[in-house]
Amino acid sequence: MKELNLNLNRLKAERVAKGWDQSEFAHKLGMSRVSYWKRENGIVDISVNELAKMLQTLGYGKNDVSLFFTQSVPKRQHTKETTK
Repeated sequence: MKELNLNLNRLKAERVAKGWDQSEFAHKLGMSRVSYWKRENGIVDISVNELAKMLQTLGYGKNDVSLFFTQSVPKRQHTKETTK
């Protein structure tokens, strides 16, 4: 079974492309820089509502959400599929 993972590198790249440092983006989201830093670095999970606000702030709509996710295949399943 494939898993979807939020691509934190893509999130950071989009923020940087807008020319915003973490403090600016955090302010736009209504959170502290440290709170945002923890999310961008994967220390704290990003809630669905937070992700929606981040994407909206970056100028993306609900149809663009998939751009921020990557698929991964668990190693165990990957081994099974390659041996078939």
